[in-house]
Amino acid sequence: MSPTTFPAPPEHGHVTFLGAGPGDPGLLTLRAVEALANADVLVAEQDVLDVVRTHARQGVAEVHTEADASVPGTGTPQLTVVDGASTPAGVPAMRDAAHLVMEAARGGRRVVRAVSGDPGLDAYAADEMLACASAGVPFEVVPGVATAVGVPAYAGVPLRDAEGADVRFVDARTATDRCWTEVGASDGTVVVSTTLDSVAAAAGELVSAGRKPDTPMTVTVGGTTTRQRTWTATLGTIAQTLKQAKVLPSPEGARPVIAVVGERSAAAQRDRLAWFESKPLFGWKVLVPRTKEQAASLSDQLRSYGAVPHEVPTIAVEPPRTPQQMERAVKGLVTGRYEWIAFTSVNAVKAVREKFEEYGLDARAFAGIKVAAVGEQTANALIAFGVKPDLVPSGEQSAAGLLEDWPPYDPVFDPIDRVFLPRADIATETLVAGLIELGWEVDDVTAYRTVRASPPPAETREAIKGGGFDAVLFTSSSTVRNLVGIAGKPHNVTVIACIGPATAKTAEEHGLRVDVMAPEPSVHKLAEALADFGTRRRAAALDAGDPVTRPSERRPGARRRRSTT
Repeated sequence: MSPTTFPAPPEHGHVTFLGAGPGDPGLLTLRAVEALANADVLVAEQDVLDVVRTHARQGVAEVHTEADASVPGTGTPQLTVVDGASTPAGVPAMRDAAHLVMEAARGGRRVVRAVSGDPGLDAYAADEMLACASAGVPFEVVPGVATAVGVPAYAGVPLRDAEGADVRFVDARTATDRCWTEVGASDGTVVVSTTLDSVAAAAGELVSAGRKPDTPMTVTVGGTTTRQRTWTATLGTIAQTLKQAKVLPSPEGARPVIAVVGERSAAAQRDRLAWFESKPLFGWKVLVPRTKEQAASLSDQLRSYGAVPHEVPTIAVEPPRTPQQMERAVKGLVTGRYEWIAFTSVNAVKAVREKFEEYGLDARAFAGIKVAAVGEQTANALIAFGVKPDLVPSGEQSAAGLLEDWPPYDPVFDPIDRVFLPRADIATETLVAGLIELGWEVDDVTAYRTVRASPPPAETREAIKGGGFDAVLFTSSSTVRNLVGIAGKPHNVTVIACIGPATAKTAEEHGLRVDVMAPEPSVHKLAEALADFGTRRRAAALDAGDPVTRPSERRPGARRRRSTT
């Protein structure tokens, strides 16, 4: 049996104690992802579930507790299901997480008990492991990135260097007088886990224990996430720094923070090492007017630049009003009517795939037919269907780019002169006209209709009109018209980025100022262009000695905050 196999005796099940890291889902280990994919039940606090559920299989049960602040690790367990079909599961109320884990493991279920950071540093994980050992329930431990180590790394604060100074870790909530005395007498780096409103008290403890008031100190909240913020000060000035930044007093004072004390957290050094907070779109809330399926790779790219993408569908896809034409064309694929089939969108692939499934067909029906895809995303959708495209544009990913590479009809080499073109009801005639000019006959078939989507939630509409978004990416003229139609016009502080001249013209016709335009009509080039804009904007602020702010922080009524990045 391999080390990664999950033994699950019917009477006991199996428990994996898993470290979820400091908050960035990208820090989960490969072993953690594997364990999550095989889990029947996830047990964790709500914020940890938000980190790990992406890698869980569809339908996995989630058990979480509404923690009692006075007694950590307790609460009333609730059971929900990842796919949204929440159903009560009859899990009885239990005294603590150990009982919760044991109950979940009964009946041979594979349980993942996920904790923030690393299980070895969790205050209660060891007790839960002992409970499993006593009951004969097999368990394993999957380490995670410790919060006290991961957060300083994301804040640009190395804990050690070639000089090899000591590193001490202190939890301010449980630290004794003896602990403060020991770290105060040391000249090494001290990493303090505390809360925002307790930072000044922890700094005072260190000064009282012998640390100099001018010792550098960094404080990071929301570490490793796009909500991360870091302040640089000294033990003697941190209270005033947080007050001047209008961070405290605040109702969010109980938020956990990681504070690093020592010369390696000095401002001059952190300015050069703060790689995460200096990403070109760090913390920007970017509106992507596309469905989650369409925007998946684009949103991933935006996240790599530090942005927080927010997908809002502006169109909905519906079947054609008269499906007979589509039905005849699909039957023609099987009977050898076509030499080529050309897909111009992911939605076209989906429409044909659904029709195939309706007739009991699969990708084998494409045998002997050449397949073209207008771009990378459409090609990926075909590959997921089991079809490898024969033709994808080598240059511009558009109908024009596809035509540049499309071979002219040759009666000697092409036994059939007909192309099946499944597409939207509002598609342009560019591809049809170009194929006819190359000598092909085209069956131009409406595979789906595009209609304006329902308006987004009121909160999203308010953010669009009120300047709550830092940027919006328009990938077509229809996304401009439909977004304005269902949600209103974006605020004038919002950066407007357009995929090409036609889309930019439509945006200007709707009274929008276009700030960014892609150098070529590609959604990924559009994201790159926005990142370049963010880089130039940040550099200009730093050169002028101004604070680096997001565009949304300029809107009327927005609280201006001085950034330390």
